[in-house]
Amino acid sequence: MPRSIRPDAVLVQAVIAGALSFAHLHDLAEAAGQSGWKAWAYPVSVDLLLVAAWRRLRTDGPSRLAWSWFLIALVASLGANVATAGLLDLTQVPAWLRILVAAWPALAFMGGTLLAHSPAPDHPEKHPAPAVPAPADPAPTRAPEPTPPVALEREPLPTADPTPALPEPAAPVVPPALIDHARKVATDHRARTGADIDTATLRARLGIPEPLACQIVAQLA
Repeated sequence: MPRSIRPDAVLVQAVIAGALSFAHLHDLAEAAGQSGWKAWAYPVSVDLLLVAAWRRLRTDGPSRLAWSWFLIALVASLGANVATAGLLDLTQVPAWLRILVAAWPALAFMGGTLLAHSPAPDHPEKHPAPAVPAPADPAPTRAPEPTPPVALEREPLPTADPTPALPEPAAPVVPPALIDHARKVATDHRARTGADIDTATLRARLGIPEPLACQIVAQLA
């Protein structure tokens, strides 16, 4: 069953306001020297720029770019409505207004291009951070079972051996020539002193070590 079309007061009001604004923009453009289809294109350009800026504000959120072009289009529409209300002589439009009307197409083209192709600002609230899963509880660790004590057999410590007896030093070997020389020294000592030569004297006379002197004295006795 088709739905019945019911008139909406807000929609009707918007259509009337749009038609009046459209007509005022057309009259201002025509008075500024834009005749024919050009005068009809100006209100279309202003209204489209106004709608594009408002849509950018609704979809991508507030931004300096969208607000700037929305205010530019709104001022152009309101300015045309005020200018055609009898405050401006449309038969003698000032030069500055003719310049603004002539420059509007380039301005509207630049605004529409920027609104259509500029990247939208990134809003953190639109991209919530992924929830980090809570760490799982670690599995309870089992305490290690106590191991039974192992009896270790200790080996008997080795008894310390007594200090081995050091070998007695071997008697020094006395050369025969040294014995003959010592015998002469002992004979001379006996002739002078009348006593046998002792170990200290023989050692001093020959300049030999004491063990060697003892060995010689033992052989001379």
